[in-house]
Amino acid sequence: MHNRPLRFCMITTFYPPYNFGGDGVFVHRLSNELALRGHHVEVIHCIDAHRLAAPSPALGYRDHPNVTVHGLSSRFGLFSPLLTHQTGYPGLKSVAIREVLSQGFDVIHYHNISLVGGPKVLEYGRAVKLYTMHDYWLVCPTNVMFRFNRAPCTRPHCFACCLVYRRPPQWWRYLRLMERAVKHVDAFIAPSQFSKELHHRMGFNARIVHLPSFVAPDERPSESEALADEPAGSPYFLFVGRLEKLKGVHTLIPIFRNYLKAQLLIAGTGSYEPTLRRLAHSIDNVRFVGHASRPELQRLYRGALGVIVPSICYDTAPLVTLEAFLQGAPVIVRNLGGMPEIVNESGGGLVYNTEAELVAAMDRLCADPTYRDELGRRGHMAYKEKWTADSYLERYLSLIREIETRDLREGM
Repeated sequence: MHNRPLRFCMITTFYPPYNFGGDGVFVHRLSNELALRGHHVEVIHCIDAHRLAAPSPALGYRDHPNVTVHGLSSRFGLFSPLLTHQTGYPGLKSVAIREVLSQGFDVIHYHNISLVGGPKVLEYGRAVKLYTMHDYWLVCPTNVMFRFNRAPCTRPHCFACCLVYRRPPQWWRYLRLMERAVKHVDAFIAPSQFSKELHHRMGFNARIVHLPSFVAPDERPSESEALADEPAGSPYFLFVGRLEKLKGVHTLIPIFRNYLKAQLLIAGTGSYEPTLRRLAHSIDNVRFVGHASRPELQRLYRGALGVIVPSICYDTAPLVTLEAFLQGAPVIVRNLGGMPEIVNESGGGLVYNTEAELVAAMDRLCADPTYRDELGRRGHMAYKEKWTADSYLERYLSLIREIETRDLREGM
């Protein structure tokens, strides 16, 4: 790792507590793990963008004293992120972003920048520049490669797809703005091999480095604490995530109408929740937990027969899988996108293609507690070897050193 403290600037649309999904959570974890190791981190995010879809921020997040957060908001409110969406420029946030960057940083790390800066913000500032591909925004105007909100995208229909999502088309994507902007980034980070390969197939030719995500090690309780608060009651399978169609929860609910060996617990909130609740009406063994705090989620993971990840989109590498492994819970994932990679690498779960295969996997975990515990043990052992903050930061900081060394050589 670096012998000296570095100055980092994280630029992201969402950051806790103004956050929805895994991208903001990851930026929070990365920022605070760097801060714990003596680095200085400043975070730029867009409060206005969060208000587009949520009336109030989430709770339960704190930052290390070495983390300084700049939550940007404009007197023009929601018009500011909409302007960025349409122009590809930071627009009304430009002055504030430039002011923060003028302090000077060793590393500028971009994350989800779709509504805080657009591609133009990649040109701002001078430093080692990284970009983590939490989604597919670089090649997809809806970010998710989920065509017409129905199925994974195999052939672009971008204009029509935007209309289905009720989003105005981004005319700047038909110009060379993205092509010019990405040249300012030293390396793009893909959390899964699948994401890396898909971006290349879609014509994205910049340098992409595969670097899996991590879960902070202090989120697992001691064995005595785990035994003291394990959930009691009927056996259950668990879903954790945003309640949106592309997450695939609607494919699970009908199964549990006739599956009486266990309950399905659904932890999370989202715009698709009313539809899911109607679908689950009168199904007694499907229960909505709602938003769960981190300690509550830890208990739910530990007590689950298994954590089901049924996404019907190209999830890059859902953090829920690593969170389950951290708590010793096996996972059952759909054979799609980056989800099978972690299971195949760890041996900590099962992969399914069809509903019949999913039911067979559930049956096996229900019938054989020893097998369930063995999968959980494998997942946890793999987590400790591959997906801790220490293992991530060792590779992350090595990448930064490599870029710095290259720049020094080129400047000689």
